[in-house]
Amino acid sequence: MFVLLKTKNRRRRKQNTTCVISFLLFNDGDLSPFILSLSICLISVLPERESAERTTMAASSFSATSYISKSSIADSSFNAEHSKSLLLLKFKLNTRLRSRGKNFAVTNVASRNQQLQKLQDQSDQEEATDALNNGILVPDSESVTSSIKYHAEFTPSFSPENFELPKAYYATAESVRDMLITNWNATYNFHEKMNVKQAYYLSMEFLQGRALLNAIGNLELFGAYADALRKLGHDLEDVAKQEPDAALGNGGLGRLASCFLDSLATLNYPAWGYGLRYKYGLFKQLITKDGQEEVAENWLEMGNPWEVPRNDVSYPIKFYGEVVTSPDGHKTWVGGEDIMVVAYDVPIPGFKTKTTINLRLWSTKVGSENFDLHAFNDGNHAKAYEALKKAEKICYILYPGDESLEGKTLRLKQQYTLCSASLQDIIARFERRSGESFDWNEFPEKVAVQMNDTHPTLCIPELLRILMDIKGLEWKEAWAITQRTVAYTNHTVLPEALEKWSLNLLQELLPRHVEIIKMIDKELIDTIIAEYGTEDLELLKEKLNQMRVLENIELRSSTLKLLVKPEKNTIVDSVKEKVSDKVTELKGEDDEVKVKKSKNVDISKKVSFDPDPKLPQMVRMANLCVVGGHAVNGVAEIHSEIVKNEVFNDFYKMWPHKFQNKTNGVTPRRWLSFCNPDLSKIITKWTGTEDWVLNTEKLVKLKKFADNEELQSEWRKAKRINKERTVSFLKEKTGYIVSPDAMFDVQVKRIHEYKRQLLNILGIVYRYKKMKEMSSDERKQKFVPRVCIFGGKAFATYVQAKRIVKFITDVGATVNHDPDIGDLLKVVFVPDYKVTVAEVLIPGSDLSQHISTAGMEASGTSNMKFAMNGCIQIGTLDGANVEIRQEVGEENFFLFGAEAHEIAGLRKERSEGKFVADPRFEEVKEYVRSGVFGPYSYDQLMGSLEGNEGYGRADYFLVGKDFPAYIECQEEVDNAYRDQKKWTKMSILNTAGSYKFSSDRTIHQYARDIWRIEPLVLR
Repeated sequence: MFVLLKTKNRRRRKQNTTCVISFLLFNDGDLSPFILSLSICLISVLPERESAERTTMAASSFSATSYISKSSIADSSFNAEHSKSLLLLKFKLNTRLRSRGKNFAVTNVASRNQQLQKLQDQSDQEEATDALNNGILVPDSESVTSSIKYHAEFTPSFSPENFELPKAYYATAESVRDMLITNWNATYNFHEKMNVKQAYYLSMEFLQGRALLNAIGNLELFGAYADALRKLGHDLEDVAKQEPDAALGNGGLGRLASCFLDSLATLNYPAWGYGLRYKYGLFKQLITKDGQEEVAENWLEMGNPWEVPRNDVSYPIKFYGEVVTSPDGHKTWVGGEDIMVVAYDVPIPGFKTKTTINLRLWSTKVGSENFDLHAFNDGNHAKAYEALKKAEKICYILYPGDESLEGKTLRLKQQYTLCSASLQDIIARFERRSGESFDWNEFPEKVAVQMNDTHPTLCIPELLRILMDIKGLEWKEAWAITQRTVAYTNHTVLPEALEKWSLNLLQELLPRHVEIIKMIDKELIDTIIAEYGTEDLELLKEKLNQMRVLENIELRSSTLKLLVKPEKNTIVDSVKEKVSDKVTELKGEDDEVKVKKSKNVDISKKVSFDPDPKLPQMVRMANLCVVGGHAVNGVAEIHSEIVKNEVFNDFYKMWPHKFQNKTNGVTPRRWLSFCNPDLSKIITKWTGTEDWVLNTEKLVKLKKFADNEELQSEWRKAKRINKERTVSFLKEKTGYIVSPDAMFDVQVKRIHEYKRQLLNILGIVYRYKKMKEMSSDERKQKFVPRVCIFGGKAFATYVQAKRIVKFITDVGATVNHDPDIGDLLKVVFVPDYKVTVAEVLIPGSDLSQHISTAGMEASGTSNMKFAMNGCIQIGTLDGANVEIRQEVGEENFFLFGAEAHEIAGLRKERSEGKFVADPRFEEVKEYVRSGVFGPYSYDQLMGSLEGNEGYGRADYFLVGKDFPAYIECQEEVDNAYRDQKKWTKMSILNTAGSYKFSSDRTIHQYARDIWRIEPLVLR
């Protein structure tokens, strides 16, 4: 190679140079340490004048394209020495790029003075050495510019003529991904080498939000990328706006999972996330005159620069079929419908650390052999690609409608696909790390599987199936391993959300798993009988009905024999007394026999354990989670108490050691530092450190400055900046123009009756009605100007929630165009609420509403985000509200409403017809029905708040009960807001008190108490 490059023929040398670099960097084989070292030497000896053009191609593409395919995250052959060589090679190549000047086209570089060149090379070598000693190259704006320019030119998704914003985004994202991949591979290989216990977080949702600014922020490269893009004619914020939110989730469940991944990486824990790669997400929400409309998300339409397809990581998934038993008793699941899953990996960088963990998403497909070419050529196109569509549609939509059997089947397929693919992958990694000989009993010492809600419940029977049917373990051993490996997070106390599946559907779709679930149910029944005995059969029946995994399914005959025993009761004394001496003296054999028989009658007191033929046979997934795992946790203190005392009380009494609380948290990086930079600078100034981003306990320091006028002034200025940003955003998204001088009152969350957006909008209607009854001067004196902002999606099949959306938009259309009201009241529904929308609205909010019926919200996480950003809250004692109020101070939280322990009694009172509605509540319902908000009939919506019983009636969520307390509390809010000094102090104390609600704290607790894993710092 050196001979080729040192030939005297300049033209031939150029050709040879291109060939050598192409061979070194773009060959199909692996890059050995020798080739990497040789590459460094070659780049050093090549004349710069001739190599600039050729090294351009190699410079930034090395890790982003060629190297990805050759050294994937699953390639254990790539070691630390490779990494160092790669870093030095990339550094030299990027140095050459920086000498090319600022033109986009490749140009020759003028000859340099040899002495200056020598000094430059020496400086470059020192810089490279420092970078290598630190383990990472920290690029400046010039090298970032070169990298972006490279990707715009050589890895394009757009035509070459222009460098418009979409193209700038993709080039920038690919540039950032280059840096992530180096850390990503290093993290993977370090974890492989150390072979420590690793946590795997399985979730149907990961609501990531945009990745570009988060990655740049975690890499601490805001300045370099902002400068680089400015040189290229763009603003970083404008470029970032081109990124669509990843449509992999809907609400708090998915957002929590994403916060957890951020914290796991930041805290250097060995962990991965597993989910599904939804092509069309949940849906994109449009707001029209008819309310909410749903259309498919298009987030993958232009490709996703953050994901890396792993075509070599693929596993089979089976549905339907039958179970065959061999003569030795071994079970085999055969036949049925077979598909494949393929992995798509997304790097998750930590903050101020090289640790970059993995989110592995599964996509479904079938092989090309399943395409029926004969049917296609015969014109039967639908039949030709039937198998393909069946496989692909599993990953089309998050939470497909499940009103139909087809919808239920598809949801169950999704859940099983996530579980089976992930466990196959986890087991493959365990076997590879363990080597040729290992003990399966060590599996729980190396693997922790966390089920985020009940969606991944099928992990339990699937792990048992793999261990028994494929790995050859016996039931007892496999069951013990499974229980030690799996843990469950409960996210709801709503009965309808504690998943149940039809036994018949499960039997048809997953026949082997039903056999295993029946074995688990038998184990549980034996445990319950051992715990409670057979003396009190009524009590035992109650416990079995509450605790069994299988609902309304007959007991095994062997179990029934233990339970159904006749109880002998002799004639009671009162009966004996009736048989007088006269009777016994009666002549006649028959009379004497009758008395003898009556004295020995056996009265069998029988308790029936038969199922009810009128009720369906179901599998209770939540019960299966509790039985099959070693830990069950709630997500807020009050929620965990409800879980122990109500939802799973029988299990808690039997296994108290399983139950824990892990109050949720959110990442302070995305939800304060990055989305609210102006406030973050103020926090850093007054706490005296930037360390609060990692150690939120330091936010408490703000408390001692809460009355400081200088801090309050700066605080209000930051809020004003954020509110003006929100004003522009609302105008862009809705067309409404609002005043930043008004109080911004925000409720943004999934639309659901228990979250009580209906209570909020009825309160606004009451406010509007009272305004209309006053003169202009009276209104201004009585009411503080407000902009009431709503956001959230109603599930496509949730009719009542969609009525609420329609109602809110109708109220807004009326109020916002009322000249009498003007800026005193505005009502705005922001369409298609998602992470990116939240990142604008939360920093700009003054008041946030968390007003769910007490005892029904598990935790909530948006309440934590609002508190971090200095937003004051109005709410009930529900979910994490309880703990937030404790931390920020009772006087800095607007509290109203019934408490959790009162709810059952209030519903009983309602059912007995004892509830008397407040006149103001009746007044507002009548006003709605008057037609002031348009011709749409709200009789069904208002009707749900009336009556004493019946489905969709009787105000189950206690809107009427809490309404008077709510509007009175809102008056307190107005009074507090008028005193801006007091309000600002309350705002500061909310941020100071939010320190507890960092997901870093939550993850430390999971790692210590449930997963038993330790941080592994990559040096």
